[in-house]
Amino acid sequence: MRVDEFDYELPPELIAQEPLERRDESRLLVLNRATGEVTHRVFRDVLDYLYPQDALVINETRVIPARLLGRRSSGGKTEVLLLKDLGDDRWECLVRPGRKVRPGDHIIVEKNGCRMEGEVLARTSYGGRIIKWSYRGDFRENLETLGTVPLPPYVRKPVRDPERYQTVYARIPGSVAAPTAGLHFTPELLSQVQSKGVHVVRIRLDVGLGTFRPVRESEVEKHVMHEEYFQIGEEAAETINRVRESGGKIIAVGTTVVRALESAASSDGKVEPKAEETRLYIYPGYEFKVVDRLITNFHLPRSTLLMLVCAFAGKDLVLRAYREAVKERYRFYSFGDAMLIL
Repeated sequence: MRVDEFDYELPPELIAQEPLERRDESRLLVLNRATGEVTHRVFRDVLDYLYPQDALVINETRVIPARLLGRRSSGGKTEVLLLKDLGDDRWECLVRPGRKVRPGDHIIVEKNGCRMEGEVLARTSYGGRIIKWSYRGDFRENLETLGTVPLPPYVRKPVRDPERYQTVYARIPGSVAAPTAGLHFTPELLSQVQSKGVHVVRIRLDVGLGTFRPVRESEVEKHVMHEEYFQIGEEAAETINRVRESGGKIIAVGTTVVRALESAASSDGKVEPKAEETRLYIYPGYEFKVVDRLITNFHLPRSTLLMLVCAFAGKDLVLRAYREAVKERYRFYSFGDAMLIL
């Protein structure tokens, strides 16, 4: 299967540069897999598609201020994006300019009397670096002072309120990008979901390089996913399995939830409590074991996220829905509008 089969034309002005004033006023394109019907709604109307004893599964990961601007001890500005905590103050990172940051280099980041120094230990297979940090006090507190929340490169306007790039239920720090399908929920909307008798199930997947790394191969099957940590607790697994056994629907809020649930599923679709890394790569031909419905944003062409959505609903149907969204001037990507796939 060729990667260019997952391409589509998007006018640049449809890439959302800022969030709407109210999260739940985003538009919602509802795609019915059985009939191919497309319906245009507002996101808060998602309530009309949720029923008592369904389970709405959300990813409660929180984006950390992972972007650090510093300088090399030898001179020259350097940007560091923290990807993954390896323990012992060592982190997997992306660095810019990559060609100039070599093992043995030191990177100094300081602001407002706070300082961290990183020693570059090694390169990684994908062009990143392993950096060991030294600092005073608590690492996370230093990060709050020195770092900023990294925004996707297609968002060129600064966000006035960094919390708008967090879901309202974000709780556990660990991600370098937001699980954006969840950005449309408000506390009031979640309360209405629960009042309707829908189970709100919280799991975790730390969004890292695996989610946003571009596909550089020409053939879909040759791409290799980077590891991402996920965690599904016993109570969450029990609720999901109980809902499935009773005939309720499992509605995943975002592709990260899909990957976590499917990574934890046995061959018969039972979800097991797990806390581990996943490299699960979902593209057309994958047989879903757990997820019945999907809430998701509109994704970049040729991305693994778009491939996952196409696996769930069919490539031709999804790309037709994307063309409809472009025609109707939907807003795309992280701060854009949403799809509900039935």
